[in-house]
Amino acid sequence: MKIIHSDDNRLHFPQGELFGGELVTPFERPSRVEYILRRLKEVGLTDISAPEALDRAPVEKIHDAGYLDFLATCWDEWVSEGMKGEMIAASWPARRMVQKRPRNIDGKLGYYALAGETAITAGTWAAAQASCAVAQTAQRIVAGGARTAFALCRPPGHHAALDMYGGYCFLNNAAIAAQMFLDQGAGRVAVLDVDFHHGNGTQDIFYDRSDVLFCSLHGAPEDAFPYFLGYADETGAGAGEGFNLNLPMAPATPYSVWAEALETALARIRDYGPDAVIVSLGVDTFKEDPISFFRLESADFTDYGARIAGLGMPTLFVMEGGYAIDDIGVNTVNVLQGFLDA
Repeated sequence: MKIIHSDDNRLHFPQGELFGGELVTPFERPSRVEYILRRLKEVGLTDISAPEALDRAPVEKIHDAGYLDFLATCWDEWVSEGMKGEMIAASWPARRMVQKRPRNIDGKLGYYALAGETAITAGTWAAAQASCAVAQTAQRIVAGGARTAFALCRPPGHHAALDMYGGYCFLNNAAIAAQMFLDQGAGRVAVLDVDFHHGNGTQDIFYDRSDVLFCSLHGAPEDAFPYFLGYADETGAGAGEGFNLNLPMAPATPYSVWAEALETALARIRDYGPDAVIVSLGVDTFKEDPISFFRLESADFTDYGARIAGLGMPTLFVMEGGYAIDDIGVNTVNVLQGFLDA
């Protein structure tokens, strides 16, 4: 298995996240990648290389131009306004407010943010572009005929919507990779999101399209971030009706129940018959994850990796969440090994 990774992920390391009324060290931090790399090498998965240069064309097909301009310029604008700390949104265009982009950088920040836990720093844009380049390079490997590849992306991407960041995500790596498959001749692509949190950004991007099937297994939005998307009755709109499958689950969901939901998603993917499958691989379904509430054991990740392999389809793994840092390496690599050994 070829693995793509960029050391530029370290350029994004906010020092504060608002959690439980306190500023804490962010759960999404560079050490997540280091633990995964260590475990990959321990089990002999050592075909690890740096990404090729970022291709902006598919990024611009997925994300709004004004949003991309904001990400590219916001830090310099923030500093020029005399701001001393990291960029954290403090206001939003809420219900019955005008949805217009402000001139002031503080207002722009709230306009493009979907949540307030995600800070932007001097290196965020560079890291986000490198993360996207990782996904693009791994996509080309699978499109070139490989059975699978692993994009060790950081920061993650599945919460990044058409024109919003949040949930630690800035560019939607899985969605951009899906667009690349289509641009290269694929007729249909499936995105299987196994992260604990609903992939609201991926749903937002493809909700009215039939060329990408989106299936997400996640914590019920009544109880879990991102709260305002991910209900079972969200099935797509217009041409996309029937091509969005949400499988929300309750607190303390065990693997037996989660695996049933996975089989439902896999059956839907088989029926859809895509040319490629992208797995948004979040391992925050683990029982010890600090910001999630499912109950998967480490061995369960191996099992579901094998189940995904059972599709028999070209498969790109794109790293998303997972915040039990001591276990993230084992759980992530278990999925990959389960797939490879099936």
